[in-house]
Amino acid sequence: MITLALSKGRIFDETLPLLQEAGIRVLEDPETSRKLILPTDDPQVRVVLVRASDVPTYVQYGGADLGVTGLDTLIEHGSQGLVQPLDLRIARCRVSVAVRADYDYASAVRQGARLRVATKYVGIAREFFAAKGVHVDLIKLYGSMELAPLTGLADAIVDLVSTGNTLKANQLVEVERIMDISSRLVVNQAALKLKQPSIRRLIDAFARATAARPQA
Repeated sequence: MITLALSKGRIFDETLPLLQEAGIRVLEDPETSRKLILPTDDPQVRVVLVRASDVPTYVQYGGADLGVTGLDTLIEHGSQGLVQPLDLRIARCRVSVAVRADYDYASAVRQGARLRVATKYVGIAREFFAAKGVHVDLIKLYGSMELAPLTGLADAIVDLVSTGNTLKANQLVEVERIMDISSRLVVNQAALKLKQPSIRRLIDAFARATAARPQA
């Protein structure tokens, strides 16, 4: 049995065509099913639905043989015990710094002010601002980052940005782009050895589907 860990939403939706390329169809819709383990039309493959931030953990410790997760999650989690054979080029977005539209970020950074920054991506934010020589106090949040500058909790946020519409709707502006993000296929090291033929078949099918997709 091969177990693939996915998170609901964009990553799940954009992984489905890759699975179909491998001849595998998920038999239930995660939005309507209450099941957390979904069967496929291949009796040797199943999908487990986990929180996006938990995908690397499930794969690292053998709860899943492989999974699909964003580069942002991988950086924060670390890649110990994981093989990363493919950048799937799906669920693309970016990690950026955003502030209130009326906040003079450029002056604050230039003058060496100490910034309060709210983020879920503490490791990425710490490394980014340290490289710039900017002093920051990092506030870890798990919910809507956009609230932090609006309520005075933080001067800036570091968060994922896709279209930028959520920032705009909350009178926030993107002031620095930290890195581009896409989703990676990650594989448990032990499973890659013990289940090599089955896992290699999936990796090769994902690679073909990724290569056939037009470059953005």
